[in-house]
Parts: sequence; structure tokens; C-alpha cells
Amino acid sequence: MKRTASLFLVALFAGAITLGSYKLFFEKDNFKYVQETATPFVTTSLPTSAAGAGINEVDFTVAAEKTVHAVVHVKNMTLSKSSPLAGFFYGFESSQRPQIGTGSGVIISADGYIVTNNHVIDKSKELEVTLNNNKTYEAEIVGADASSDIALLKIDTEEPLPYLAFGDSDGTKIGEWVLAVGNPFNLTSTVTAGIVSAKARSISPRSNQSFIQTDAAVNPGNSGGALVNTNGELIGINTAITSQTGSYVGYSFAVPSNIANKVVNDLLEFGRVQKGILGISGANINAALAEQEGLNENEGVYVATVEEESGAADAGIKSGDIIKQVDNVKVRKFSELTGYLSAKRPGDKVEVVVDRESELITVPVTLKKRLTVELPQMGLTVKDLSEKDKKTYKTKSGVKIIAVPQQYQDYGLENKVIVKVDDNDVRNIEEARTVFNGISKYGRTSITLISKDGERERLIFQ
Repeated sequence: MKRTASLFLVALFAGAITLGSYKLFFEKDNFKYVQETATPFVTTSLPTSAAGAGINEVDFTVAAEKTVHAVVHVKNMTLSKSSPLAGFFYGFESSQRPQIGTGSGVIISADGYIVTNNHVIDKSKELEVTLNNNKTYEAEIVGADASSDIALLKIDTEEPLPYLAFGDSDGTKIGEWVLAVGNPFNLTSTVTAGIVSAKARSISPRSNQSFIQTDAAVNPGNSGGALVNTNGELIGINTAITSQTGSYVGYSFAVPSNIANKVVNDLLEFGRVQKGILGISGANINAALAEQEGLNENEGVYVATVEEESGAADAGIKSGDIIKQVDNVKVRKFSELTGYLSAKRPGDKVEVVVDRESELITVPVTLKKRLTVELPQMGLTVKDLSEKDKKTYKTKSGVKIIAVPQQYQDYGLENKVIVKVDDNDVRNIEEARTVFNGISKYGRTSITLISKDGERERLIFQ
């Protein structure tokens, strides 16, 4: 037994010596030291934000102090009717019930002009504005534009008000720090911080609106409030969130300040928005479109059609061209094109760079007023008459129907000219839009038309 134990110990020591010798003389190291070294951290010479690279180096206090006193609380009282069936079933007349909606607004001049969202003041009977110092004023609507969701209000005060100046939203960069200031859930002067998540963002397939997307917390009541950069410059009007719950989940959207500023100036000067139109219809380039049209590009706006007598047609832009740039703004998608042009008026000139058969061509274009419009209530698409149309239809005024929705296809309306609706003359698309907007869905409407033969006909729609 002792002999066996002795042999085991000898074998154990021999193995240990052999393994230690192999480790010491033959096996190479297979590890790295984990320790701090004196080697400095090497950085590139990429430009950094003037405010600093991290959140701890950004000072939001100056921007917040500038902004909170210029953001107001907007209270909108509307009247809603109870169901008319109540009178039929229960024997009492329907009554009008007051409803209160709230939002925010931004003072943009010392004498009391305030910009907000159109949906904040829509259908209002009374508007009340409360300043950050709790003073309350009645407000009047100077003008509003539903397509951009911007409205302009005015309050009268005896003393100059703090206000924000419009900044340049085109110069805003993705990743830049921003503050959203407003009155969510009826809380006054709430400031939240985030970054610019995206630019020229379109949030509806039926619209080519161009928004600034941020991750600053925006909730119901923030609509119409200010989006500012760290210098306290107004770069957007907070407008929408994307959420299944109705509350903030990480995405919020603002109308860029360049668009809002242009809308405000148009409302003050003309009473309505003056839109400079390029005059093309097109689509974003994607894999399916590139394959269908045999394109080698994967970015830009493909020109499908060019409207006759438009700025694009006059400048020589053709179907099949790919718009790559407007002035100094690169165009990768349709919302970038419409976003830039939304800040332009008829008569403004832009330089459009198009890719035509793999050759870049710069085309100067003079923008024109909108030539076509989709009429409310009936959905007819009409255009102003060209000089050729006036001779063909033997009329000096009216609007030509160029597209008809499915429910009116059997009436033979396409390519006819509307000259009168009920007792109202229709001379151009603006008058047509106003007249059709006043049509009752439940009444009778008489439309006077002219055919290419110069014959007049009157149709009654119910």
C-alpha cells in the first residue's frame, strides 16, 4: 500500500514538472493586458457642435428663458350640435353645446401677432390667449392655411410683448439639439429637449408636406408651440405626433420655420397663401420604379408628367427627367422638393438640376401660381383656362375639368368648362374652390357647363 502511494506521488510531481516546463519554454502567450495606459485617445478633425458634443456640455437654460415667455396658451371654444335624431325620437330640439379645445401659440412680434396651428383654431367661435404671466386676451384670426396647418392670430395689448424671431430651418442639421415649448395637458410653459431626428419627413401618403421630426416630447396641447434650437431661434411650429395612444411615444413633427414664416407673410400681405408651383407630377425613385423605367438612379424625384403652361414646361423640363437638386438643396425624395418650394411664391426663380439620360443639366425655372385644384365636396380636378382653351370653348372665363372621381364618371364632365355654380359666376380656380366649398352636401346644386362645341348645359346634383 505504501509502495503504491509513493509511486503515485512520484508520478504526480513528474507530470507537474513536465507541464510547467512546456508552459515556460514552448507555449506562446495568448492574452492581452487589461489596464489603462498613458496613450492619449486619438480623434479625427471632424467638426463638432459649438454647444459641445455631449448632453452635459449643452446649456438649454438660455434658449428656455428666451422661449417660455413668448409661448402662449390658446383656448378655442366651438359649438357642436347634438344629434337631430334626438328631436325625432325624444321630442326636443337639438341644442348647441360648447366645447373647449386647447393648444399653444408663439408670439412673433411685439405688437401681438401669434402663429399657431390651423387645427388649434379651426371652427372657433371664441379664442382666448393666456400669456406666461397669466394675463388673458381675446384673439382674432388674421388668416389660416389648412394645407400647411398654420394660422395667424392677433391680440391687442398696451405694452410690447416678448417674441421669437424666425430662424432658418433649412440650416437645421440632423442630430442638432432642440427644445419643444408648449402647454401639454393644460400645463403652462413646459419645456422638453430632444434632437432633430429627420428632415423633410412626410407623414401621410396623401400629402407631400415636409416636417422636421424630433424626439422631443410633444403631447396633446403642444400643437402650435415652439421648436427652437439652443440659440433660442424659432425653427419650427410643433404640429403632430405619431402614436396609437394619442400621447408621445418618441416621434413628433413640426412645420419648418421657413414654411411658417412664408405662410404668415402671405396671410398678412395677400390674405391667403401664394404658392409657387413647379408644375410637375412625379414620384420618389425606388427599386420597383427604377426597374420599370430602366433607371440607374436610386435617389431623386422622377418626373412623370409636366403641366402645360407651367414653369417646368416653359423651362424645358421633360417627362422622364430626374430632379436631383433645387438651388443648393439636394433632392432625394418628393417631400424635400415640396418642402423647399413651399417657401417660394409665384414669380420666384429657382435653379433645378435634372438627370436626363445620365447627364446633369441645370435648368432655370420661374415658378407660377397653381394651375389646378381639386374642388371640395365633389372632388373634381379643374384648371385655369389657357388662351387656347378660351378660343376652343368661346369663353373668357371659367375652369376646365381635367379629372373626375368615380362616382361622377357617367355624367360626361371631363374636358368641359364650369362657368357658373347656382347663381355664382366662376372665373378661375380660386373662385371655383370658394364656391364649391360653400355647397351643401344635403341640398341641390346647379352647375352650368360649356362643351367644346360651345354649347351650354346645366346639370343638377343632389
